[in-house]
Amino acid sequence: MTNQRSPCVPDAGPTGPVWRKSSYSGNNGGQCVEVALHDGNGASLCLLRDSKDREGPVLAFAPAVWRAFTAGIKAGEFDLS
Repeated sequence: MTNQRSPCVPDAGPTGPVWRKSSYSGNNGGQCVEVALHDGNGASLCLLRDSKDREGPVLAFAPAVWRAFTAGIKAGEFDLS
């Protein structure tokens, strides 16, 4: 096993995942998401939540799936125009 950093965000802290807000989110209360890394039971997961509803549902993805998704975003695969 390599010692690579997660494609999600910095390592989890002592009290749980360290959430990071999207760099494209402003401070105006707009549409924001947060991502975090969760290491538990020998598996890493990339977590995603709505920053306006921090107690709400959390989506979980395998790191490889998250990498493929973000690569698709960067490649324009999900552009609406």
